[in-house]
This record gives sequence, C-alpha cells and structure tokens, in this order.
Amino acid sequence: MDFIFSEEQQQLRDSIQKYIAKEYGFGARKAIMATAQGFSDKVWAQFADMGLLGVAFDEAHGGFGGTPVDTMLVMTELGRGIVVEPYFSTVVLGGSLIDLAGSEAQKQAILSEVAQGKLLLAAALGEPNSRYELNSVETTARRDGAGYVLNGHKAVVLHGESADKLIVSARTGGAARDAKGISLFLVDRNSAGVQVSGYRTIDGMRAAEVKLANVKVGADGVLGEVDAALPVLERASDFAVSALCAEAVGAMEALNAATFEYLKTRQQFGRPIGSFQALQHRAVDMMIHCEQSRSMAYLASVKVQSEDPNERRRTVSAAKIQIGRAGRAISQEAIQMHGGMGVSNDLAAGHYAKRLTMINATLGDVEHHAERFAGTA
Repeated sequence: MDFIFSEEQQQLRDSIQKYIAKEYGFGARKAIMATAQGFSDKVWAQFADMGLLGVAFDEAHGGFGGTPVDTMLVMTELGRGIVVEPYFSTVVLGGSLIDLAGSEAQKQAILSEVAQGKLLLAAALGEPNSRYELNSVETTARRDGAGYVLNGHKAVVLHGESADKLIVSARTGGAARDAKGISLFLVDRNSAGVQVSGYRTIDGMRAAEVKLANVKVGADGVLGEVDAALPVLERASDFAVSALCAEAVGAMEALNAATFEYLKTRQQFGRPIGSFQALQHRAVDMMIHCEQSRSMAYLASVKVQSEDPNERRRTVSAAKIQIGRAGRAISQEAIQMHGGMGVSNDLAAGHYAKRLTMINATLGDVEHHAERFAGTA
C-alpha cells in the first residue's frame, strides 16, 4: 500500500506545522484555555482562512473534497499542538453526521457555514447510562404535527455550550437499546427547553450536560431517515475514531520528542540521564509504541472508507486498542522520566498525557473496542 503523501498533502501538513509553531505555542494555548469559552475565535477564523474547516467536505458544499487521509494529516498536527479549538466536535464528528445523514439542502446550508467558520456543531449522542453504546438511547422524540418534541438528558457533549446547533440522537420507536427506532435531529442550542451546563474536562477542553425539556423541532430539523439512524451513527463514529487515532499519534510524537530532549539535558551524577542504559531502553519502547500507533492510524484512515462495515469496524477498533494502550504507556514513561515536573502545569508533558487519556475515553476505550473487535470476528 502506498503511504507516500501527495505534494498537496505535504503542503497542508507543513502549513499547519508552521502555524502552530509560530502562533500556537504552549504559552498561547494556556492563555486560551484560561478563557471562559475555552478556545479562541481568532484561531478558529484563521483555521477557516487556511481552509482547514472545509477539508473533509465536498466542493459542492463549500469544502475541498478531501479524504479521511487528509483529515488524518490535519488531526495529527492538531494533536502535536494539543489544540483546544472544537475541530473534532464541529468538523469531524458533527460535520460527518451532516454529510452522511443530511439532505442536500441541509448540507448546503450547514456545511458551507462550518467551512467558513460561521457555525459550530456538537454531537449530543451519549447519555448518563449509555456508556459507549450508540444504540443505548433513552431520549425520546414524540410526534407533534409535522415536527417532534424532544425530552431527555445528553451527557459529556464535547463543546456543547459553544455550539450553535446540536445534533441529537433520540428514540422515535422501540425500546431503550433497540437498534431500530433511533433518529437524528438538529436542535438550536438556544431553543426553548434546552438547558446546557458547561464544564472543563481534564485535558483543558470543554464539554456540557444537555437537558431537553419539551423541545420542539420542526420537520426541517429531522436529519436523515426516521427510525434508521444507527448505521449513520456507527459510520460517523468510526470516522471520528480514526481521526482521534491520528490526533493521538501527533500527541505521542510531540511527547516523545519533549521527553528525549529532556533526557539529553537533565544532568544527574555529572552526566545527562539519557546516557543511562535503562532509560535508553525505555525511550526505545516509547518510540516503538509510537511507530506502531502511526501504522495503525494510517490503516484506519484508509479502511474507514470501506463499504464493508465489518472490515471498517475491525480496523478502527484495532487502531483504537493500539492507540489507547500505547498512549497510556508513553504518557506514564514520559511523566516518570520528567520526574515531579512531569505532572506540573508548567510543562507540556502532563498536558499531553491528559489529552491522550481523554482520547482513550472518547467514543470507546480499549476494553470497549476489544469487545467490539472480538464481536466482529
């Protein structure tokens, strides 16, 4: 398989690297995190100017017609910079749900606005009792004339408090864990009956609890086919997981680089601690974990396009398992080698470790994907 990037892809990657190195240093990131919103409108507008927000969308919908490999390149560099802007929630997960389930009119209206940086999305899929199961939906959508009335509680909605529109999964039929009977709805965050309670997550990003109390949604707010949203949710989730794997690889690469540099400069017993063979062996293990994870992220970004759902699920789950295990191993080694400073907010190492921890817990942890992988054998 050819893993050589095209000239355009290399230019895309280089432009993001240069921007992050020049404009999005560790100090700038900490200042952005400290704001009430938790991300920068200025940075988001610059992402739009760079074309990053439209990479994944068709040209007909205001995008650039990119592939999952292009998204992988973007997410890897965002992971390297531990960027806190809502790229994953708006462009990757939210955008893919619109792209897969939306009507042509919905795509034209929403995706073009997203690509221009004028509209933020958040996917309200998880619930307090759903764990990682997309079919576990207790939020209800009851027919009300041509529209619906929504009631329920959505948990850990990434960047939910800053989103302009929420993509809500709700049950229009069947029991709480049935595969059929799930539908998707577009809900304005400021609609009557929508209560959003935001909070900071351990990695410095933002999430929210969303409660829906008799929220009215018109017929134009239905996203895709009624009662048949689960296949769309699964496909969008797999794409999002492949993007998370790429982000994790970028974070691992940066964390390894910072750790190896520290081993060269930290002096103990009159010489750099990197000269000790025991630490060299551990550093090699970190590098191997990262290389294996990169290979799996590449594979996932290609196979996530497969029309065979079994092949797609197995590959994505295998990548998430590798990424979760490797992220934990690299994080623990990096913090150990940095000593007490490794968990300090003044060093980037702890921030990378927290982000890798959250990536593992997003859309299914190692245990969840191991069970899923075994179930598709």
